[in-house]
Amino acid sequence: MRYLVTGITGFVGPHLANILIAEGHEVSGLVRGSSGREQDIRDIVPEDHFRRMSFFYGDLLRRDQLDEILQKHKFDGVFHLAAQSHPPTSFAAPQYTLELNTIGTANLADAISRAQPECRLMFCSTSEVYGAVPESAGPIDENFPIQPINPYGVSKAAADMYVRERAASLDRPFFTTRAFSHTGPRRGRGFSISSDAYQLIRIEKGYQEPVVNVGTLSSRRVVMDVRDCVRAYYALMENFVPGEAYNIGGDHVYTMGELLDTMTELTNLTGKVTRRVDPALVRPIDIPVQLCNSSKCRSLTGWAPTVPIEQSLNDLLDYWRDKIR
Repeated sequence: MRYLVTGITGFVGPHLANILIAEGHEVSGLVRGSSGREQDIRDIVPEDHFRRMSFFYGDLLRRDQLDEILQKHKFDGVFHLAAQSHPPTSFAAPQYTLELNTIGTANLADAISRAQPECRLMFCSTSEVYGAVPESAGPIDENFPIQPINPYGVSKAAADMYVRERAASLDRPFFTTRAFSHTGPRRGRGFSISSDAYQLIRIEKGYQEPVVNVGTLSSRRVVMDVRDCVRAYYALMENFVPGEAYNIGGDHVYTMGELLDTMTELTNLTGKVTRRVDPALVRPIDIPVQLCNSSKCRSLTGWAPTVPIEQSLNDLLDYWRDKIR
């Protein structure tokens, strides 16, 4: 099989590429510009995998570029991961977030539909489309109403519905995934768990005073490892129902404070650091808790998360140890 991965230079893309290549598939990545950004994924993608990859250059907001790529090159499936995926940034740049995430996704779906109507499309949506569901409502399944509370969630909700509408209206093999919180190596330091890991390693190396700037530590999330998340993406690409959405989430709920406690222990900094709430790291509108029901995906594919949270956090810390020199 030959797969195209958008967002290949992001957090999740390199991990997905590793799984696909290990399974014997051809992998191409879509990169916005030819400045060499694809070289950056070598921190996750080993040399033998990287040499087997190819790259195309194009912007999701340029329909002509997408048409050219898809008319010249045939793919069995497209994993659409590219996005402006940081909720706080979406408050500062709502129009850009909507353009890239919604219009960019529509452009890609339409280009695939025109050039390769048999090509599968997985759109990476998000649990943020559900908004702030009260804990009393129980774990969130795919039948919960879509009611996002930030511009990022709005942009993803619109794209999510568009992809599923195209699948139904045009009989295309398109589906969406709604991943809940995931972390691990390469997670950007603008996101809460990775921000804490980044700061702890800076403290460990003596580059920062022993104070960790934090956001809302009481927020509760089901957190899984990014490598478990991409296994679910691959399993669903192999076996899905067109037009359907699938939740993907971990088994355990943690507060952000509990995860910071674990990383503080892993770095032997317990009792040696203090925490300071930074208003810049607090979301204007927070989601206090997210509980996930991913039984639909699990029943269809047999997928389940396997990576312990301690391994995820330790690997994330090691990632920043290698990066911070």
